[in-house]
Amino acid sequence: MTRVHLLAGLLALIAPLLGPTSSQAADPLWTGSRAAEARSQSLLTVLRAAGDHGLNPAWYSLPNIEKVLAAEADQARAEQLLSDAFVAYASDVSTGRVRANQVDKDIDIQQRKPVERVDLLRAAADASDFAAYLAALPPKGDYPGLQKALAALRQKRAASAFTPLPHSDTLLKPGMSDARVPVLRMRLGELDMTVPPAAGAADLYDEALAAVVKTYQETKGLTVDGVIGAKTTQSLNTTIDDRITQLIANLERRRWLPEDLGSRYVLVNAGDYSMVFVDDGQRVFESLVIVGTPKDPTPEIQSVMRGFQTNPFWTVPQSISGEEYLPLLRRDPNALAAGGFKIFANWSDDTEIDPATIDWTEIHPKAFPYRIRQEPGAGNALGYIFFPFANKYGIYMHDTANRWLFTEGSRNFSHGCIRLQNPLDFVEKVFKGRNGFDKERVRTVIAAAQQAHYTFPEPVALHVTYRTVSSTADGVATFRDDVYGRDRRVVQAMDKPRT
Repeated sequence: MTRVHLLAGLLALIAPLLGPTSSQAADPLWTGSRAAEARSQSLLTVLRAAGDHGLNPAWYSLPNIEKVLAAEADQARAEQLLSDAFVAYASDVSTGRVRANQVDKDIDIQQRKPVERVDLLRAAADASDFAAYLAALPPKGDYPGLQKALAALRQKRAASAFTPLPHSDTLLKPGMSDARVPVLRMRLGELDMTVPPAAGAADLYDEALAAVVKTYQETKGLTVDGVIGAKTTQSLNTTIDDRITQLIANLERRRWLPEDLGSRYVLVNAGDYSMVFVDDGQRVFESLVIVGTPKDPTPEIQSVMRGFQTNPFWTVPQSISGEEYLPLLRRDPNALAAGGFKIFANWSDDTEIDPATIDWTEIHPKAFPYRIRQEPGAGNALGYIFFPFANKYGIYMHDTANRWLFTEGSRNFSHGCIRLQNPLDFVEKVFKGRNGFDKERVRTVIAAAQQAHYTFPEPVALHVTYRTVSSTADGVATFRDDVYGRDRRVVQAMDKPRT
């Protein structure tokens, strides 16, 4: 039974409690009887273990509850404290401690709503096995594995060492001698990597050590080249506390989502640059993706994909026109022509202007008045295939002319849009031969520079998330670096007092 059934469906099971004459509804819920006291002990047990979920027992007034219960003098106060703690915990552990869309401007998802207080309390009264009811509140799936990973890191933290690798403007490449090499060996060992002994001088960055670095880079989604630069140094210097923060944030992010995403959907994870298409409950297509830079991060959204277009125009957002293209136009009014760009007088019609007739020094970058559009072609920023979907950020999924970027590990290069590595292979899986779809025919349309619109046989749900930690069932975690800093903001929001 899913959490949705447990939480939302319990009201139908407890209808007798809704009447004003119900004696059961008036009975103390947590004190005064053997059943009530057993219920309160079950609640205290999960509150004391709230940290297993990345929650803080102090958020639920646990010390006050234990003090009042020990005094055995104020039953009304005990009932109030326990009821408040139960409602807060049940909501936090099932649907999230915070409202996702209030955490970050780049999060816009339909988070499941917490069950109303009165319904939770009536469900607690009605549960024949309250301990089992509490255990069923958290998500399933990969959630228990994330919990195990969190417990393992907390246990390791007490005995862990941290030797930061010095930052340097000089890239450390295999074959070089550098004072950072002995520190690098020590740091990799602290991260549970198997480090071979130095084959020669202690400061020589030999090939055996470079192989270990490459393995580390691969596990963190970095460019696998064995070179120690700014990104690899920053990743190596991520502390256990930082990784614990990531796990807590990812547990919270998992609580935001429904237990079941459906039988047919696309899931894009901007945290590890991946995309998967699930059809009829089975993974039928997976791909690498390129996502937004830290300056222009890809948002977390939910939407619906209904089709695609070939040979699209790219209408340049005003922010990009002002920040990136205006300086080029000031240096050379014809600078964009070679890239297939046209400039129009406004956003309402196609009155084209000659850029040489404009005094670009008079244009303010924050109030760029013209519309810039890139024509279809090999150099078009959207590539040959474009997938529109509704969202308030103006981002899309599309092809790309810069396919070599898929060879990079950290693929955060876009202005927020999602670049798909093999878009035609994806749409072939979506159509499954229906509606007369033929991938080779689409290639012909593309080659002929024709713009054509294709509608999917049925809409495909789209979930764009930012999961920076994954875990096996036994708690072996794989981390990606929190390049957007969003995990940290989630945990900071969780620590704030409840409104």
